[in-house]
Amino acid sequence: MIHQYKLGKYNIVLDICSGSVHAVDEVAYDIIEMFEDNDRQTVIDAMSKKYAERSDITQNDINECYDQVLSLKENGKLFAPDTFEPMAGHLKAKTSGVVKALCLHIAHTCNLNCEYCFASQGKYHGERAVMSFEVGKRALDFLVENSGTRRNLEVDFFGGEPLMNFEVVKQIVNYARSIEKEKGKNFRFTLTTNGLLIDDDVIDFANREMSNVVLSLDGRKEIHDRYRVDYAGNGSWDRIVPKFQKLVEARGGKNYYMRGTFTHANPDFLEDIKQMLDLGFDELSMEPVVCAPGDPSELTKEDLPIVLEQYEKLAQLMLERDREGKPFTFYHYMIDLTGGPCIYKRISGCGSGTEYMAVTPWGDLYPCHQFVGEEKFKLGDIWSGVTNTETQEEFACCNVYAREECRDCWARLYCSGGCAANAYHSTGSVTGVYKYGCELFKKRMECAIMVAIDRAFNGK
Repeated sequence: MIHQYKLGKYNIVLDICSGSVHAVDEVAYDIIEMFEDNDRQTVIDAMSKKYAERSDITQNDINECYDQVLSLKENGKLFAPDTFEPMAGHLKAKTSGVVKALCLHIAHTCNLNCEYCFASQGKYHGERAVMSFEVGKRALDFLVENSGTRRNLEVDFFGGEPLMNFEVVKQIVNYARSIEKEKGKNFRFTLTTNGLLIDDDVIDFANREMSNVVLSLDGRKEIHDRYRVDYAGNGSWDRIVPKFQKLVEARGGKNYYMRGTFTHANPDFLEDIKQMLDLGFDELSMEPVVCAPGDPSELTKEDLPIVLEQYEKLAQLMLERDREGKPFTFYHYMIDLTGGPCIYKRISGCGSGTEYMAVTPWGDLYPCHQFVGEEKFKLGDIWSGVTNTETQEEFACCNVYAREECRDCWARLYCSGGCAANAYHSTGSVTGVYKYGCELFKKRMECAIMVAIDRAFNGK
């Protein structure tokens, strides 16, 4: 399977199953489009007719180009067959029972009352609670015990608002550091925060212990303050921006992400990206809202063309900033065309419910943070391990080939079938397809690949 598209100044051809990416001229682009369904002479005749008025394209050029396309096919770089389906279940089975990452719900409570919050303002459809050190300590022991030979282990501090339980965060990290050498493990921590409780102690600790920090900012003040308000209804932009700037400056180039959410209120989210850049942030992410159907913040069909155009304009802005010597990172445009994720990840997906799990303040295990509070998805707990093996098996089988709609999609080996939580919340099945999200993902991939091609050609 191939996918062809034109974006920026490039004619791009993706060979899906070999992973090859080709930036080609007009003639090659047109020949490839006809190649599989027509014989050589038909293609040559069609090209000769189309380019008859072009003095810079000769008959010899057309024949030579056809031969080059044929050579690419013979060398497995174009029209490569899909040989991966038989591997899908086998590859995931090889790591069965091995957990590499936990999302610790350190606080099921929050000091903001964001209207679009998928976590019900941090309560996850339950009671407010914070995780004790004893539960956090046992969660790390569970991770070590179930990590097999993996050395690098990931732990995300999540909420609610994790800084409402900051002392326990510190205790858990200190415990992890105390056992790393003995257990032969290396813990990498991430903290996600809305910023209200950031102070010098938080900054020092985060910059010393956190491999990544995710900072929640929706961009423009009027957009951010529309949804991200406290319980008195006051916006939080003015309070958090100076704290984020101080943390990022003190972080000295270490990993962070300024993570925004765009909704029906701001499908023109590029303006929010520009605001973040103006504030001095250059590691950025803007995520489409996850909410119940009919929610006022839900992205609509009418929003879709606006959002798709924003992604294209964002790609152009990134290239403009490259030329100006002011590059920035956009999370969804991070792609490595020379290596990228291995075929295991491309086939198997994110690993929710198998390699990755969320832990509630009480120690219950769920497939990921977006399933917490939905009782039928409870996998077990950190003391007894996974006892709901039927649900875990459902997630273990949740690969790209488990979704019929994905089989003929050019993006399937880039998205790996998409997000199980989004699929479930939109279709009622973890192997369903969140079609709106598919459209966004495909456009992001087209833009990301175009940016990567431009940077490769320009030595970036």
